[in-house]
Amino acid sequence: MDIASVIGIVGAIGMIVFAMVSGGGVGPFIDVPSILIVFGGTFFAVMYTCPLAIFLSSFGAMSKAFLPPVKAPDELITRMVELAGIARKDGMMALEGQEVPDKFWAKGMQMLVDGADEKKLTTQMKTEIGAMKTRHEAMQGVIGAWVDIAPAMGMIGTLVGLVLMLGNMADPKAIGPAMAVALLTTLYGAFIANVLFIPMRTALENYTGAEIVYRGMVITGLQNIARGESPRNIQDELVANLAPAAQAKLEAAA
Repeated sequence: MDIASVIGIVGAIGMIVFAMVSGGGVGPFIDVPSILIVFGGTFFAVMYTCPLAIFLSSFGAMSKAFLPPVKAPDELITRMVELAGIARKDGMMALEGQEVPDKFWAKGMQMLVDGADEKKLTTQMKTEIGAMKTRHEAMQGVIGAWVDIAPAMGMIGTLVGLVLMLGNMADPKAIGPAMAVALLTTLYGAFIANVLFIPMRTALENYTGAEIVYRGMVITGLQNIARGESPRNIQDELVANLAPAAQAKLEAAA
């Protein structure tokens, strides 16, 4: 679990609720018609921006903002160096059955065992990275639709509230509820976009970027193994992808 994401969203919502409570309670900020317009309207509007399968899959993708798969580049380098030593000493066939952390890496290593050359290995694995990126962008597009549509639904709710208010100016009792709809829909739309989905989209974009770098390191390592490069040369090339502090730590442990 990504502690920063959890603390961030809980803290942001907590600050908003605390401000509401300090001002007199949460009750005045709850309005069923406003909720139906913004939450319900946004839900269904987002649904028809993409195929149903992608829309439903996007909810699973959202969880990765809080539960991203843990990939450790330093552990990747250590294991890749070990595999390079095995392949150089005993040949590619010795890589069969060796444990690696993920399916992408295992597939590439199996290609080496099966005799694939460097060009074929690189082409196929880069194709997989491109497909992964396309899938991620589709999920992020759905989240982007929430960001774009929720404030618009809030504005629609505001206009609905104003129409109701102006149509009942003769009844003072109707002005308050209509004004509440007008203002709360704007609040709900801003909340959905800025508190929930913009940070979530940014977190998922960062996850995609990190995954692309990780998979690129896997390809680089396997390419070097295919060429018969020494483990030390492979480590030096892969370490360049790490932050300076991580580079120093890994080199000190070597």
